[in-house]
Amino acid sequence: MSTDASRPIAALLIAAAVAIVGVLIVVPLVAVFAEALAPGVAAWWRALTDDPDTRHAIWLSLTVAPVAVAINTVFGVAAAWLVARFRFPGRSLLISFFDVPFSVSPVVAGLALVLIFGRQGLLGPTLAWLDWKVIFSWPGLVLATTFVTLPLVVRELIPVMEAIGPDEEMAAVSLGANGWQVFWRVTLPNIRWALLHGIVLANARAMGEFGAVYVVSGHIAGATDTMPLRVEKLFQEYRQPASMAVASVLAGLALVTLVAKFVIEHRLATEARDLERARSADGTTHDATLEAA
Repeated sequence: MSTDASRPIAALLIAAAVAIVGVLIVVPLVAVFAEALAPGVAAWWRALTDDPDTRHAIWLSLTVAPVAVAINTVFGVAAAWLVARFRFPGRSLLISFFDVPFSVSPVVAGLALVLIFGRQGLLGPTLAWLDWKVIFSWPGLVLATTFVTLPLVVRELIPVMEAIGPDEEMAAVSLGANGWQVFWRVTLPNIRWALLHGIVLANARAMGEFGAVYVVSGHIAGATDTMPLRVEKLFQEYRQPASMAVASVLAGLALVTLVAKFVIEHRLATEARDLERARSADGTTHDATLEAA
């Protein structure tokens, strides 16, 4: 296809993409902020601070999400290092299991957690004997949020760690570095932007999770309602200004996440180009050495 003939098609596709993004993303976001701020900034602030149930929902989201992200960060780094550095039977199956939270409905995930940790669940009698409450409490929210965000960090790290390879780590070990020194001084600096990218995505997903959290929380106002659940409850109670106020907080967090994602992806692209140039330079040097020999 010639360049002249492809220009109208490219313009049409660009216009279609812009229209879809505008209708499905930009317009709804603008509508949320416009509706939330329509009564004024003071009324918006009172909607977030005067209602104790809303305050608790905000606090709960701001505590559950970081804990779930921290768990996923530790798991993601360990799992990505295992997959990228070792070859073992069942490796491909293990990688496939990482994607299960993407394919399973969050509601199904929540029900599965209830069947395991609920009062009548598999571990229910043991938890009751220990006087530990998981379902309809903070630990259940953390479990549900951790499950739905599980693949985000590990999936960001695996390709990066495979691309970097183990050479620098092996060189550090040969020079006498122990495991922690290799991780902090070699591995972590090499994966820092990919890790931060996964953390940002996991946090955004954790803040906005609704389905799994709805099932395991019991939707108890002032106790287990997170921000998404609070938005839904306020809307069902016909308290639209308050609902839009909480929704605007979630939308604002989404915009912050978008900016952070853009910056991190720019850094990742820069590091990928630098790595490719370094490999090209090494290949050129190697070829020159062989020619000289």
